[in-house]
Amino acid sequence: MKPVAIRLMKQKKWGVYVTRRILDPAIPMMLEECNVSVANHRGKPATRTDLLNGVRDKDAILCTLTDKIDAKVMDVAGSNLKVISSYSTGVDHIDIKEATKRGIHVTSTGNILTEATADLAFALILATSRRIVQGHQIVTSKRWKYGWDPHLLLGSDVHGMVIGIVGLGRIGSAVARRAKGFDMKIIYHNLHGRNLQMEEQVGAKHVDMDELIAESDFLTLHCSLNNESYHLIEKSNLRRMKKSSYIINTARGQIINETDLTKAIKKRWIAGAGLDVLEKEPPSPNNPLLKMKNVVVLLPHIGSATFSTRTKMAETAARNLLNILNGKSAIYLANPQVINNL
Repeated sequence: MKPVAIRLMKQKKWGVYVTRRILDPAIPMMLEECNVSVANHRGKPATRTDLLNGVRDKDAILCTLTDKIDAKVMDVAGSNLKVISSYSTGVDHIDIKEATKRGIHVTSTGNILTEATADLAFALILATSRRIVQGHQIVTSKRWKYGWDPHLLLGSDVHGMVIGIVGLGRIGSAVARRAKGFDMKIIYHNLHGRNLQMEEQVGAKHVDMDELIAESDFLTLHCSLNNESYHLIEKSNLRRMKKSSYIINTARGQIINETDLTKAIKKRWIAGAGLDVLEKEPPSPNNPLLKMKNVVVLLPHIGSATFSTRTKMAETAARNLLNILNGKSAIYLANPQVINNL
């Protein structure tokens, strides 16, 4: 038998299921060492049935934030499953406790999307306060009839205003640095501990949640979704905000009680909102937020959506997966406790 034929017939070590086609170089990287199955749905997420069929007897799963990876999925994958690599920073869609108990590594893309998401958060601050989207719509729909108008699209200042940051971690800190350039007063609240480095660097002031709610002109959310933060922003908080204030959310939609937010906007408890994330994605056609075009800017969860960022995320997700399969350390391990369970 010719040597080349031996190489072509060589069996690859591991089976990998990818729940959605992502950017290169992730799949070519994994194909070097693994048999890779990719869900083929022409851009749509894998269904629950597809997911359960796809993970069967696999050594690794590369998933996205739209995939619920729970005990049932792990059961079907079986005892060979070593790593769940998520193409995301957040891992709230994965049952971390269950994975850790089973000795399965869970990995994320870490801080790669920090700057891109902070850019988008600030874009939403500017878009909501200066009514950018409404201005574009007036021009393109040919409703701009009389040129400059002293009363047209009056908005709010950004420079010199108070920005309140819920979660001064990586992304929250990146937003704070941008706010410093706009000469904003920066206050923040962390659910667990202060960020002394950012207090010194940008003059951020740690306050309790009540003060943050009451004092912020722009309340921007950058905390993880968990039991503590679920519906953190609800009626009682919204009622105590300034009538001139805005809520910005590029974290997770479930941090805000959307029913209460809708009421707050309708009753003018607050001035408006800029949301990259919603409780249900995509939203129902009947979601009342879709009709509030004058006070709400809605985006389709694009915080990390730059070509450079998504490419780096893909490479990191693949490298995390391959490192674990090869007995090496992940770049970003979401459940370090798993090491003690091996």
